[in-house]
Amino acid sequence: FCVADYTAPTNPAGYSCKNPENVTINDFVFSGLNVPNGNNTNSIFKVSFTTVFVAQLPGLNGQGLSLARLVNEVGAVLPIHTHPGASETLLVLEGNLTVGFISTNNTVFLKPLNPGDGILFPQGLPHFHVNEGNTPAAAIVHYNSPNPAFQFIDFSLFSSDLAAP
Repeated sequence: FCVADYTAPTNPAGYSCKNPENVTINDFVFSGLNVPNGNNTNSIFKVSFTTVFVAQLPGLNGQGLSLARLVNEVGAVLPIHTHPGASETLLVLEGNLTVGFISTNNTVFLKPLNPGDGILFPQGLPHFHVNEGNTPAAAIVHYNSPNPAFQFIDFSLFSSDLAAP
């Protein structure tokens, strides 16, 4: 393993490795997935994330995975977005989410999910989730990347300078 050394320079492969003599169990443990309003809250979308990426958990460095807790408030919509560098699985813990993705041949796959249901969003495909229920919906999300990146399609198209000379 290569525990991230946040004090050393980064490189194209990610964080430099911490000296193995300085590695502790805390480099592999994250606490806080039980917190409803996580470390990334978006009041516009009414969605909060508790992300556990390599920036929050140094032991993820080089492991090719990460996770997050997602809470969609009542009426929340996480708009169409992609993760260019990761596939995603989502497992509903509480509430209900309507989820969907768009395949490369423009077929829409749509499904309501209940507690205990999960879905796979293939890497790079546009996907979304909506809470149409009467209670908040909580889910655990897994990515096959330590830093999956988010790209919101509508922001990329309509908030960019694409039409600029």
